[in-house]
Amino acid sequence: MLYLCVKWLHILSSTVLFGTGIGTAFFMLMANFSKDIRAITFASRTVVIADWGFTTPAVIIQPLTGLWLMHLTGVTFSAGWLAAALALYIFAGACWLPVVWMQIRMKRLAAEALASDTPLPPAYWTLNTWWITLGSMAFPAVVAIFWLMVFRPV
Repeated sequence: MLYLCVKWLHILSSTVLFGTGIGTAFFMLMANFSKDIRAITFASRTVVIADWGFTTPAVIIQPLTGLWLMHLTGVTFSAGWLAAALALYIFAGACWLPVVWMQIRMKRLAAEALASDTPLPPAYWTLNTWWITLGSMAFPAVVAIFWLMVFRPV
């Protein structure tokens, strides 16, 4: 029963991680495409809150439950699928960490522009380009992790 509970936590946190990531990305993209400063300010503030409230805990729970599952099942990092999944998780995390900083900065820039009734500065759109680029790299890595976890090919 312990194994099933830990596995459930692992699957639940991966679902929260993936779902929050894709949901907030869509929400922010749509706001940015609108060019509506009020929508952008609201979306960027909400995305930062979602990252701290949902994504961050899931990012922490994932490796903890993964290690616990390894302990319970006796699987080691020598399993090719697990080593690949871990490498992809680290890669996705390396993409995500700068995105967290970018989102906070984008939120501040949007709030300042709204408060001063000025257009978003070029720095906002530069950060947005990097935000999209890093997210576009992390997303397929997370999809590949799901595939590896289900099929365990190697």
